[in-house]
Amino acid sequence: MSRIIINTLRIPRKIQHIRTISTIPRNFTKCQRKAFHHGKEVASFFQRAHHCSPNPDTNQPGDLIVESPFKGDPIPNENLVEYILNDLDEQAMEYDSLTCGSTGRSYNYGMINMLIHKFAQAVIEHCQMKPREVIGLLLPNIPEYVIVCHGAMKAGLPVTFVNPLYTPNEIKRQFQNAEVKLIATVPQLLDVALEVGSELIGYRGTVCVGGDDDLGKRVFGLRSLLTADYEVELPGINPRELAIIPYSSGTTGVPKGVMLSHHNLVSNMIQVLHPNIRIDNDPESPSTIFTVLPFFHIFGFNAILNLSLKLRLHVVTLPRFSPEEYLNCLSTYKPKVLFVVPSLVTFLTENSNVVKEHLSSVENIESGAAPLSSGLMQRFRNKFGEQIKVRQGYGMTESSPVTLINPKTPLTTKHNSIGVLVPDTFARIVDLSTGDTLGPNKPGELQVKGPQIMMGYLNNEKATRETVDEEGWLHTGDVAYYDDDKYFYIIDRCKELIKVKGNQVSPTELENLLLEIPDISDAAVVGIPDALADEIPRAFIVKKEGSELTDKDVLKYVNARVVHYKKLAGGVVFLDVIPRNPSGKILRNELKTNECKYVKN
Repeated sequence: MSRIIINTLRIPRKIQHIRTISTIPRNFTKCQRKAFHHGKEVASFFQRAHHCSPNPDTNQPGDLIVESPFKGDPIPNENLVEYILNDLDEQAMEYDSLTCGSTGRSYNYGMINMLIHKFAQAVIEHCQMKPREVIGLLLPNIPEYVIVCHGAMKAGLPVTFVNPLYTPNEIKRQFQNAEVKLIATVPQLLDVALEVGSELIGYRGTVCVGGDDDLGKRVFGLRSLLTADYEVELPGINPRELAIIPYSSGTTGVPKGVMLSHHNLVSNMIQVLHPNIRIDNDPESPSTIFTVLPFFHIFGFNAILNLSLKLRLHVVTLPRFSPEEYLNCLSTYKPKVLFVVPSLVTFLTENSNVVKEHLSSVENIESGAAPLSSGLMQRFRNKFGEQIKVRQGYGMTESSPVTLINPKTPLTTKHNSIGVLVPDTFARIVDLSTGDTLGPNKPGELQVKGPQIMMGYLNNEKATRETVDEEGWLHTGDVAYYDDDKYFYIIDRCKELIKVKGNQVSPTELENLLLEIPDISDAAVVGIPDALADEIPRAFIVKKEGSELTDKDVLKYVNARVVHYKKLAGGVVFLDVIPRNPSGKILRNELKTNECKYVKN
């Protein structure tokens, strides 16, 4: 079995963490770990296979390991920026690359390529950044995001990005953990960046996109950095080196730094660019794509931004979502492709200001971050027709992110599927109770393996070995199954399953049922404590405007359609809004602990 050993010699000291560890039996999921004592010592945890064939020495039947139906292409020995831009020809340099849908500010590919190189030189020569020091991005979706982010990576500097809506304390926690030495931000957030920077060890300064120099505060205006002349030569970058450190809660716990190498990111791009998967694009007349999904999220960064740049697409984005600007961009730029999360599909479907003409140019919609319910999909088709192709995929920050996606021409019966494995990727479904590998149509924890799987969590050995076992299987924490055609379906999260008298209840199943009710625009279900049943399901519902729906109506509809232990014994609560994170996932803990904050008056 081929193995990959992480090279610790070119990673900062705090990231070096190859040690002897303890682990439970390798076929056990994270969901089972708390139930078992373990003591078996395993040396060199990171000597694990990332994209090899299953180990014949394991006790897993070979035919229960699912392989991708597609043959993979070789992965070039290039860093991320090289892979995206090295083959840029003269014709493509004139194509529109990135446009701010709010201001109309735009760059073509030639300008982007030149400015990335300039910024790479500037951070080394002017800002005095040293190899492998980390840059933190505190930026909304703006065209200059690429100049700063890819310029830093071209200079050999790993990048971590943060949600611009975070509080100073949240930003500080992440940037201190990642050992950030330079922050890039916009004038509106400059004071926050300066406050955070003052508490970072060895802080070198702040790059202000759209602002001027203030050398007394060590603020470097981006324009001045890009217009100066430099003589410094850029370093060579080993593709196995750290490229980005996005933060993720993973399968459980507080946010952790996910170490993704250039190799991880490029591998995943090549997987999704397979001819049976990738978006069609005429190189003589590039398509326009429109997205508001944040670039600080791995879906927005690698699955949207980087893939679009590689395909020479025209990326239109907004620094923040507003219904008026979103609809204006649809009318002005007439995108061929939309990237969405389910909450955005809900907006398009339920908002009365959105009409069929707004999507007249759209041929494809790519959805990720959370599952699309069949009810929502049907309402979308009823409004906009069947001609728009909508497909779903699946991934995690820890997998760069894509592991599963529907092919360009999926089987017609697979509407609710998250698709098939991308090339060079393996999967298995593991029983939540026994740890056995299961066959088709049997639910268990989804585990995946491939070259896109992360290097590990930054400074967190324990969380790493709880998530990726010694054979390289990423334990996703998601309950799933695959059918006889090797199409996969997500049921729910291990940690989100509601335990009612020992029975497992899927919140997603109940949410899909609730969304069948015409008067409901959004819904969430969580488990609440109960003295007799341990937990019972409670529904949180957003009614459509003008609806007179009552809790009795909801209970009557749902409880008649489910087994007794799935009934909404915890009742129904009406809210103004279902709390979600930027990628559209329901914040269930918020509903459990702060439901009064969202209760409808």
